[in-house]
Amino acid sequence: MKCNLCPRKCNAERTKHNNSGGFCKAPENIKIARADLHFWEEPSISGEKGSGTVFFSGCSLSCVFCQNYDVSHNCKGFEVSCGELAEIFKSLEERNANNINLVTPDHYVYAIKKALQIYRPHIPIVYNSSGYVSKEQLEILKDYIDIYLLDFKYLSPERAEKYSFAKDYPQIAEKAIEFAYQEKPECVFDNRGIMQKGVIVRHLLMPLATNEAIAIFDRIKEKFPNVYFSIMGQYVPFGNLGKYKEINRKITVREYEKVVGYIMESGFENCYIQDLSSANRKYIPKFYGQKGEYYGN
Repeated sequence: MKCNLCPRKCNAERTKHNNSGGFCKAPENIKIARADLHFWEEPSISGEKGSGTVFFSGCSLSCVFCQNYDVSHNCKGFEVSCGELAEIFKSLEERNANNINLVTPDHYVYAIKKALQIYRPHIPIVYNSSGYVSKEQLEILKDYIDIYLLDFKYLSPERAEKYSFAKDYPQIAEKAIEFAYQEKPECVFDNRGIMQKGVIVRHLLMPLATNEAIAIFDRIKEKFPNVYFSIMGQYVPFGNLGKYKEINRKITVREYEKVVGYIMESGFENCYIQDLSSANRKYIPKFYGQKGEYYGN
């Protein structure tokens, strides 16, 4: 198929097993690199039982610093059919996952919809995205999504261009959040504190970007007061950052405390604050390149 699904509109030729000229590098068939219970999301997503997380291969944003570099840049993973993906959803549900968490699903929305038509879990479905996603993509799955977990990485077009080759990221991401907020204007939790419906907006705090982090927080608080805001302190230099020396380090305690202090003083209560100790490669999941390798572990 000729693909113009995401905001990049590559017009790439995506066949069942290959991708010619597409930024995401993903074929038409679904490719995943991991499906398992995941315990390192926000407390209302992971809880004690874990989030039933499916990591999809390829990415339409592919930030230079991505901590899932092999998956996003190199499209590491293995192909599954829509039926197999439906079985994975069912298996995660049977393992008592709190939800089904679709990580970077944007370029597979048509196939994911087919899988959810085969089997729709009786637990919430989480759309977990970089935020670089079009309204058209979000429309395709909107009847199946209960929770939107969206990044808001940049307000600066220059930084978005430099680190993600997407100068239009700020407006695209904000439109995606607007769409999600219209769909799920209130956050709903069960008696365990596990989210059933709603929107969480994430921001990864990066080196030399405290002012942008504060500006993004202010924007979210003012425009989308009912969402939950998640400030993430897990940034770890990853990938080939030789040309990006300014971000080839972890954030400092001073940077972290400046942003966290501002958020706490704001009085905004709908907030998750990730501890700085999370900036450790041990929290990066293991990814698999072959189905047999995956199912053998």
